[in-house]
Amino acid sequence: MQRYFLPAEDWKDQYVIIRGDDAHHITRVMRNRIDDQLICNHPDSESAICRITEIENGIVIAKIEKWLDEDVELPVDVTIAQGLPKGDKLDLVIQKGTELGARSFIPFKADRSVVKWDKKKEEKKLDRYRKIVKEASEQSHRTEIPLIHPSMNLVELIKESANYQVKIFAYEEEAKGTDYLSFSKVVKQFHESDRVLVCIGPEGGFSLDEVETLKENDFIPVRLGPRILRTETAPLYVLASISYHLEELRC
Repeated sequence: MQRYFLPAEDWKDQYVIIRGDDAHHITRVMRNRIDDQLICNHPDSESAICRITEIENGIVIAKIEKWLDEDVELPVDVTIAQGLPKGDKLDLVIQKGTELGARSFIPFKADRSVVKWDKKKEEKKLDRYRKIVKEASEQSHRTEIPLIHPSMNLVELIKESANYQVKIFAYEEEAKGTDYLSFSKVVKQFHESDRVLVCIGPEGGFSLDEVETLKENDFIPVRLGPRILRTETAPLYVLASISYHLEELRC
């Protein structure tokens, strides 16, 4: 069954009202008809199986039949602060990061980021990213849609980091030596419901000034395996590793 995230005002006592793009997707793309079932997600992370009862004037009405007991979110709250990369790499990070369980994303204006956003370009980009996370959340049957933060520079990111219990940055120099802190050792110290901020550099990595500033503000430099990963690969490695350690190994 296809899944749709609906705003709180479209939930009534026994039914839901589906409008706009979601209604168009149901009727024109999925070609659902009356009596077909779908899954609707409430903003409070609850979801229900609903059965279509009416389709009229671009609006779909569905009766709530069964509330679901789902446990699909990561046991820790992970935010990826991604150094602005070139091209459409951030689209990939946000889409696949959503599928892998990230709770939010921060576009990070790093010293070595080639890409520069003006206000108009940023607004357009953020709208696109919000659409990507919604669609990826529906596809992967998440119960929450990740938050897309406005872009931040290093000073703003440090200020934001005060809201997290664990702060990490992937540092390629950690992968080159024999005396390093592996990511697996850090993950083993996570506690359930921790807020974890993971900072990934752009294509050129972090500048030395950024490395020192991050360390001074309690960010832990970690190694993501013995190989040097591309900027768009690193956050996916992080999220997959967290899922493996905190979900699969504990099954």
